[in-house]
Amino acid sequence: MSKKLSKEEKKNRKKVKPGRLAKREAMVGIAFISPWIIGALMFLVYPLAMSFWYSLNNIRITPLGQFFNYVGIGNFTQILMVDTEFPLELADYVISTIVSVPVIVVFALMIAIMLNQDIKGRGVFRLIFFLPVIIVSGPILGMLNAEGAGSVTAIDIQAITNAVEETLPKSIAEPISDLFENMITILWYSGVQILIFLSSLQKIDRSMYEAAKIDGGSGWECFWKITLPTIKPMILLNCVYTIVYISNNDQNAIIELIKNSMFSGTKEKGYGYASAIAWLYSFVVLLIVGLFALAFIAKKDVYAKQVKKAKKAHKKELREIKRVGRRSARHAKKREREQAKQH
Repeated sequence: MSKKLSKEEKKNRKKVKPGRLAKREAMVGIAFISPWIIGALMFLVYPLAMSFWYSLNNIRITPLGQFFNYVGIGNFTQILMVDTEFPLELADYVISTIVSVPVIVVFALMIAIMLNQDIKGRGVFRLIFFLPVIIVSGPILGMLNAEGAGSVTAIDIQAITNAVEETLPKSIAEPISDLFENMITILWYSGVQILIFLSSLQKIDRSMYEAAKIDGGSGWECFWKITLPTIKPMILLNCVYTIVYISNNDQNAIIELIKNSMFSGTKEKGYGYASAIAWLYSFVVLLIVGLFALAFIAKKDVYAKQVKKAKKAHKKELREIKRVGRRSARHAKKREREQAKQH
């Protein structure tokens, strides 16, 4: 019986070659994603490689063409050791992003929960909150901020900023003050996040809330025990989207610094210097994304961990049984040989 089972196992272990239908489906899938692959290679991988090559060179543009002078990490060392503007702008960006992202995400979640209720004119309210994403561009935001329309006029902003600056260090107080001064502008960034939260809230099974209320659960307990754990992956998604959106916004001072360095007429700066700033800036953005990912990434279920641990223990037990069986078989054969010699 063991020999038959071993033969069947050997047959099952043989790799089954895909048939014509499977090959055809694979080719169709590759054909469908080929535009994306070509676009990624042309407009993502190649520009990234060229940008990194630019960052290692001092580039001069003349009527005769581009001239590359390889400087290695010279651009990076100049940015970090000599340039006084970029480190300050980078520190302000990091602090303001860490402060702004939770405010935007929490605001989007609150609005999404309200818009998910059974109220009249839900479509109009959804349009109102998403409309700034469509019509508000960089120049319009600049004009609104210049006119003072980015802050809440009913709040005494000066009193809040004075209180913040008196209690906190200047490096932390300035981003918080900017948050209150541009509160309306920052909240305008939450249109896409509201839609993402709204779609995730609509997918939650209503019977879970009904069962919780039957057991005596309040609305607050339902939010913490049902709503928040269910939409936790969407919180991470919205955090990443908000970070990327803020980092690429025209109102970002570092983006403006990259543009000025790119078109600077000085010998030290230019395309290579701007590319080096962009790579350092991208690295910092990835670090911030990683920080939020560590805070909101979904942890493995305890039951799943126990099941995995039990499977490992079962496999280990099977290996031990096989090893003991092989050892017993060797000892039995050894005894048979010794008995044969004695006879």
